[in-house]
Order: sequence, then C-alpha cells, then structure tokens
Amino acid sequence: MSSLRVLVGVLLVGALGVPAMPATAADPVVTLPAVPFVPSASGNWIVTVGIVGGVQPSFEGANGYVLSPNPIISVRRAGTPARFTSVRDNASFALIDFGRFRAGPVGAFKAARKAGDHGELRGLNDVKLGVEIGGFAEYYAFDWLRVRSEVRRGFGGHEAVVADFSADVIVPLNERMTLAAGPRYTLNDRKAAAAYFSVSNIESLASGLPVYDAKGGSNSVGFGAQLRYLLTPKWELRGYVEYDKLLGSVADSPLVQLRGSANQVTYGLGVAYSFDVGVR
Repeated sequence: MSSLRVLVGVLLVGALGVPAMPATAADPVVTLPAVPFVPSASGNWIVTVGIVGGVQPSFEGANGYVLSPNPIISVRRAGTPARFTSVRDNASFALIDFGRFRAGPVGAFKAARKAGDHGELRGLNDVKLGVEIGGFAEYYAFDWLRVRSEVRRGFGGHEAVVADFSADVIVPLNERMTLAAGPRYTLNDRKAAAAYFSVSNIESLASGLPVYDAKGGSNSVGFGAQLRYLLTPKWELRGYVEYDKLLGSVADSPLVQLRGSANQVTYGLGVAYSFDVGVR
C-alpha cells in the first residue's frame, strides 16, 4: 500500500503549502452544492447543529446492529453556498478551495472494539480506540456530481493507512427536498486489516476460530443514498442508508464467515438547526 502512503503525503503537503481560504468544515450533513465558491463580506458565520440516530453494525463485519447517536456540526461563512456533504465524509477543513475543487486535512475516530461487549468476539483481543488523520480531495465534475477521496493514517487502534472513495449524484426533487446517491469503495493496508480481522494462535485457542492472517487491499464496495428535507429555512430533516459489501481478505476472515456477515447496512434519521453567529 505504498501508493496510499505517498498520496497522504501529497495531500497534506499540498494543503499546508497553500494559504487558507474561507471554507466549510465538512461533516455528516446533506446539503445542496453551489459552485463556484462565493466569498462573504459580512464576516459572520452560519452554524448548523443537530443529531442523527443511526442504526449500524455493532462492529465491522458483524451481523448484529446497534443504535448510535451521532452529532451534526457544520460551519460556513455567511454568504457562501451550503455545500453538499455525505454521511461518509469525515470531519475535514478545506485549506484549498477553488470552487469545484477542494482539499485539506481530514480526521476520523475509529471506535474501540471490546470482546466483552459482543459474544461473537469471545476469545479475541480488544482493539483500542483509534484516530485516523490524513487528507481529502473532492471535485465537482458537474454541479450535480461530486467525487471525493480520503486517505488517512491510523493511530491507536491500528497503525495503518486506509482510503475511501465515493461519488454522489445530487438531484433537487423540489424546492425543499434533495436526493443524493452514488457508489463507494474502500482500501486498507495489511496492518489495518490484521487489527480487526486476523486471528492469532492464542486467539484461536481462546475463541475456537481458525488461525487467520488478513491481508490488505480492497476492503469493501457499496452504494449509499441520502435525503434532505427543509422544514423551514432553519430547520431540516435528514435521512440516509448505506450498504457495503466486504471484499477479499476481510470478507474471508473466520470472524465474518462464521460469526458475522459480509453485508453491512447503516441507516439513520436526524434533525438539524441553522443559525447565524456574528464575529466582530
């Protein structure tokens, strides 16, 4: 996965080498893009806050589900367009913003996995809470089509490189409702796959699962859709569904084959409120 490591460096060096411009702090929200970028002269900010109740696999590769509340926090300068962002987008900030093209640093948390919390994990080692830091780049090929990539290096839960790729077709259904949908694909290197899907000799004896050495490469392929509905100019509802099919060495892990599922579905519904914040 050396090419992934190189891409991380390119994104970060490029981002840090360009003066920062006013940009949106992207996080899991569904909004309609407007390009090109329109700067504001007011100096005020528009803050969006809310919460999403999401149903997701209890751990990656699981066949059971848990309800997980997730916050919505987004900030943009007043007078700039409300950009589309996907539930797949991790927290990022555009240091480079040329309207159709944006890039900058990105970060994500990887939840800890405790064997004691799930019967399927009995006998396996716990995996610590992880932090992933790297860079993102996104491009609007058309006003209605956004492509995005993230490359991140993990610390804590795994010490490896992961990459996400996605495309979204954005369709306004009417003045209040916007639908977005498109394909997803993820890659990881050997260390990332091993942290969650390998089974060591000791773990095999304790869990009853066969010894397994997970390799890097394709992690999953899938498809996602999300809907945004404006109740008022300040209140909105957001819903989404994401499907991922685990691939290759990850899908062949005995944890997935014998105690889990390669089919991973996540869905949720949330509400958000936007308000102005003045800065003197």
